[in-house]
Amino acid sequence: MNKQELYQIAFSIINHKKLRNFGTSGHVACALETNSGNIFTGICIDLPCSIGLCAEQSAIAEMVKNNETAIKRIIAVFEDGSILPPCGRCREFIAQIDNQNIETQIVLPEMEEVLLKDLLPERWDGKWN
Repeated sequence: MNKQELYQIAFSIINHKKLRNFGTSGHVACALETNSGNIFTGICIDLPCSIGLCAEQSAIAEMVKNNETAIKRIIAVFEDGSILPPCGRCREFIAQIDNQNIETQIVLPEMEEVLLKDLLPERWDGKWN
C-alpha cells in the first residue's frame, strides 16, 4: 500500500467527539501497515490531566491485539487533513514494540518519509536490539 492510500484510510476515520469534562477524541487518526500487509487504525483520546492515548498508540494496540508487531509504514492525520509527525512518546513506543521497527517508514508533512531510526538516532539503551 502506498502512503497516499494509507493517508486516505487515516483521514476517513477522523470523527472529532467531545467527551465529558473537557475530553475529546477522534481529532487525530492513524493508519499503519504491518510488514505482512495488514492495515490497522486508531484514534486519539485526550482527557484532562494528560490522560489519554495518541492515535498511533491506539492503532498499535489494535495491531498487537491481532498478533502483529512489525510496522512497515505509519501515518497520523489531524482533522484539518495535515499530517502530524509522531511525538517523542510514540516514536519510543514504536521502537519498543519490535526490533524491526527501526526500519518503519514514518510519513511526515508534505508526504516526506523517514525511517524511525533517523528520528531516534541516539538510543537511550545504546542499541537497537
